[in-house]
Amino acid sequence: MIGKITGRIDYRAPDHVLIDVRGVGYLVYCSDRTLAALPGVGEVVALFTDLVVREDLMQLFGFQTLVEKEWHRLLTSVQGVGAKASLAILGALGPDGVSRAIALGDWNAVKVAKGVGPKIAQRVVLDLKDKAPGVMAMTGTLAEAHGEVDAIQVIEAPAPHRRAAAPANQSAQSEALSALGNLGYGPGDAAGAVAQAADDMPDADTPMLIRAALKLLAPKG
Repeated sequence: MIGKITGRIDYRAPDHVLIDVRGVGYLVYCSDRTLAALPGVGEVVALFTDLVVREDLMQLFGFQTLVEKEWHRLLTSVQGVGAKASLAILGALGPDGVSRAIALGDWNAVKVAKGVGPKIAQRVVLDLKDKAPGVMAMTGTLAEAHGEVDAIQVIEAPAPHRRAAAPANQSAQSEALSALGNLGYGPGDAAGAVAQAADDMPDADTPMLIRAALKLLAPKG
């Protein structure tokens, strides 16, 4: 299994790049969003990867973070969602957008992805809603892994191509989810409330997110 590669980009295509790793070229397919964030030809890039092996095909898919890679794995586990549709969803929403859309049950957001119809979008939200909290919690747990990719690019790639840092409140969302779980709230309800609170307050810290989420979870009446 090829889990991560670091090398220089030999050429870019509409849906993939060729990465030279010590003289061996790897074709890596990526979402539009990931491709747009990569540096130019001849520059160094590091990507987490997922290798798909079939009887008549071997394809390598690349991701900026392990969270993006995990969403790809989960999306492709949904009936009717292949690698192309998964990359389209990730390209349209990004991993954080996918987390929020699924946590909030917002299948219309998923439907925005090219080639994804309403039935597939609804199935994605229904099948993965209970798994959203675990992936959302990964944003804090895997911050160091995310930073590792950035560090490689900062060291070896010119400044104009450095990728923007992860959203500031990713770890706060993870901590808020954990806190709500300790208070007895179900994973799906907690994920939806934290996602909504993070949307309303992008710069909120953990206590602010918890307070806002608790207000959203409070019985209406």
